[in-house]
Amino acid sequence: MTRPCVVQKYGGSSVADVAQIRSVAERVVATRRTGVDVVVVVSAMGNTTNELLALAAEISDNPGRRELDLLISVGERVSMTLLAMAIEDLGEPAQSFTGSQSGIMTDARHVSANVIEVRPHRIRRALDEGQIAIVAGFQGVSLSGEVTTLGRGGSDTTAVVLTAALGALHCEICSDVDGVYTADPRSVTAAQRIDELSLGSAVAMAESGSKVLLAEALTQAEAQGITLMAGATSKPAGSGTRIVPGPVDSGVTGVARDDGLFLVDAGADLSQVSGAVRARLADGRALIDGRNLPDPDNWNLGAPSQPVAAVSVIGRAVVAQPSLTQAAVAVIHHLDPDAPWWAGCDRLTAVVTRAQAEEAEQNLHAAMIEP
Repeated sequence: MTRPCVVQKYGGSSVADVAQIRSVAERVVATRRTGVDVVVVVSAMGNTTNELLALAAEISDNPGRRELDLLISVGERVSMTLLAMAIEDLGEPAQSFTGSQSGIMTDARHVSANVIEVRPHRIRRALDEGQIAIVAGFQGVSLSGEVTTLGRGGSDTTAVVLTAALGALHCEICSDVDGVYTADPRSVTAAQRIDELSLGSAVAMAESGSKVLLAEALTQAEAQGITLMAGATSKPAGSGTRIVPGPVDSGVTGVARDDGLFLVDAGADLSQVSGAVRARLADGRALIDGRNLPDPDNWNLGAPSQPVAAVSVIGRAVVAQPSLTQAAVAVIHHLDPDAPWWAGCDRLTAVVTRAQAEEAEQNLHAAMIEP
């Protein structure tokens, strides 16, 4: 009889050294011994990927993307094999698999490939044989047989697509944070962990700057109807925030902040940054996500730009109820009467200076969440 299956993903901070890999192995084995099959997706240890990219930069100012993919895929292979060894030392059989061995089929876009199909035949066979399957996250193989990587946060994507392909009960994203909070607890001490959250709300928070989960992976989970768990590696499996299929919650869910943006004056030529345009304001200005773009001093947009932050209140109520809308706007206008606002169907967003961002986040949380 087929046993139920769960997928667990562990990020780089969870497998940063040998001691942490052994702790993850203990957690995986404990989950397996509850009577479920376990598929584990791992990232590269600590800062390995950045270190490999730095090596490439020392060799070449413009390394080929195919060779980059081959290089940076090494990090996850180290993690997966070491974790499999640690699990076997604890008395449970384990096998590790690269992205290609796992059947993660992608398009041919090196460094930022998209998953187009999952063929998890070898993983199913390993589970049927009683093995714990350890999968290298962040990587796949193109239809022409080339190694590819999935871009920033790609291990989350690997975990989600495997959960769907295997029909797993849920996908648990494990990190150093014990769930999704109503704001970033590092800057808002009154932030509260959310026990259950809709995928729609989780997507809205991630798109607005919350860093616990990757927006792209959440969107895929939403499309596939997958239940996610977000929890701390140091806590038992199943603890943390449960994220279930559904639209943005009707109430006010939380506050999110995004510091990596630039506000460009009206009249700018946005053709060279079109893929990074986050929003166009009513007065002709535009908000640009500058993290994956060249130095803004070299954009030559034809109009000045300034570094800014966006602070958002998430939840349909904050848009649907005029009293809540007015209260949120009043909080920001107390800091800056000229701060621009815009509303979507599920959030209100304000643009503030980066120096004001943390105070804006704290004040909005106090006004909209804490009562």
